[in-house]
This record gives sequence, structure tokens and C-alpha cells, in this order.
Amino acid sequence: MLHRPKALFAMRAEHLATLFPAPALERLRGIADIDVSLVAERFDDPRLAEVLPGVDVLITGWGCPPLDDAVLAAAPRLRAALHSAGSVKGIITPSCWERGLLVSSAADANAVPVAEYTVAAVLLAGKGVFALREDYRRRRWFRLGEVHPAVGNYGRRVGIVGASRIGRRVLGLLAPHDLELCLYDPYTRVEGVAQVGLDELLSTCDIVSLHAPATDETRHMLDRRRLALMPDGAVLVNTARGSLVDTGALEAELRSGRLSAVLDVTEPEPLPADSPLYDLPNAFLTPHIAGSQGNELARMGATVLDELERLAAGFPLAHQVTDDDLDRVA
Repeated sequence: MLHRPKALFAMRAEHLATLFPAPALERLRGIADIDVSLVAERFDDPRLAEVLPGVDVLITGWGCPPLDDAVLAAAPRLRAALHSAGSVKGIITPSCWERGLLVSSAADANAVPVAEYTVAAVLLAGKGVFALREDYRRRRWFRLGEVHPAVGNYGRRVGIVGASRIGRRVLGLLAPHDLELCLYDPYTRVEGVAQVGLDELLSTCDIVSLHAPATDETRHMLDRRRLALMPDGAVLVNTARGSLVDTGALEAELRSGRLSAVLDVTEPEPLPADSPLYDLPNAFLTPHIAGSQGNELARMGATVLDELERLAAGFPLAHQVTDDDLDRVA
């Protein structure tokens, strides 16, 4: 139990006000001793020399430097890093685990808008919105009352690749709709959802949504052979990691017009200026916005404050991350 811990922000200062608006800062002052005007963007900042030795908790975020041996040596009382974003892979080092540092992440909070974006993309894709919009723009005319027989979400088969926190949330949000859902995940099952092999999922689904982590095992899991399994007219949705898809192979499929894609992430990211994906009518690109944006960042900040309250009261963290978790998350 830390009672009233001493805390320090470690992130890019530009994000602080959005993650922790005024009411959140007031709540934070009631939980911990913290100078809310001090944000560590670099741990070699001279202002931190007298601060780090007394810090119990780091409230980290985007832009936080790695917590390496030098940082840990300068902060001998440090017991926890509460991350106000998703993945902690870029900041937590092996030395943190050796220290026994408690690590928490707001990944569950960040999963909410990603799942919402994904569900919107799936339903719009099933309705044929992306293709029909392009057709309307091209023709600048439509016949009132025309029925488009190839679109609609009644009985549409949707495949989810990866039962991650986002993948499971997407399945839950899609469940009330009249869709036929299936899942590929070699490690996890979801009750009530048909579990199939990846090749079967790709070859039988109208819409495929990716939610697997970026690992050596999953790199280019959708390569030329697997993309070729997808039925004509199928739609690929990727809000996970660009490395899951062989970009060159996907470009070839999209150029042919056989498939469509909704891509919030790509490899590389951003795409080079001369990428054909920018101009293909069947490629709907967004600039990595599915995760928390704007007022959604405050949800992640609130998650951190909840964790800090638990820590101060001696309760277990609700969103703890362990060393073993890092191999299975994005």
C-alpha cells in the first residue's frame, strides 16, 4: 500500500491536457502528490535530478522514453508505471521486470474506439457504402428506388482474426446484428462464436477484420496466397498492425478490383506519397485514427486515475501488464 504516492508525468507534454483535463487533474491531486506542471519528456532533464529519487509512480504516455537502467537507478523508490495509452512495449525494459515494477496500461480503454471504428467499417462495408459512394461520385446520378442485390448485412459472414481485447469487443458489438460470425485464433476461444482455421475463414467470409498482434509469427500472415483465398468482392478491414498484411500482395489484389479494403494501418506507415493505395477507389484509407482521438483520450486518463486509486489503497491493479503479456499483445 502506497497511501499517498508521489507521482510524475512522463510523456509528451502536448498530450497532457487532453488526457487529463482540469477535473481529472483535480482528482489526481486528491490521490497523489504531483506537480502537474512538470512533465518529463526526457529523463536527463536537469529539473528531474531532485525529483526522480522520491518518485513512487510514473504516469506515462505517448513519447515517454524507455525506462532503462539509468532511469531506474535514478528512481530507487519507483514501484509502478501506469501507462495512459495502449502498448507498453516501447517503454518497459527487461530491467523493469527485474525490479518487480508494477505495470498497467490503458489498452482496454483504447480498445473502445478501435472496436467502434471497426464495427462501423464492417457494417458500412456490408452495406456496400464504400463502393456505392465511389460509383455515385463517378456517375453523379442514381436511379431512385434502385435495389443493389449484392449488398446488405442480413446473414453476411464476417471473420475476425484474433481474439484480442479489441477482437473480443468487436465480436460483442457485432453480436446483436444479423451476421454470421466466425473467429480464427490459435490460442483463444470465444464462447458462442464458431472457431475456424485461417484459410477457411478467408475463403468463406465476405468481410475479414484483423485484430492479431504484431509478432514474428503474424508478420505477413495475409500474404499473396492467403489474400487469393478471399472471395471476389470481399472486404479486408485492418485496424491492428500494418505488418499483418503483405502490402505488395494487397496492392495487386486491389488493383485488379477483386477485393476492397478499409485500412487504418499500413506497412510502411505512413505510406509513401506515390503509393497506389491513395488513388484506388476500392481502398479506403484513414491515418491511424481508430484508436483514441480528441476527447477519447480522457477515457485513458480516467483509467490511469482508477489504477492509481487502487494502487494507493493496496488493491490489485485492474489492467496490469506482465512480461508474458507482451508476446501476445499489439
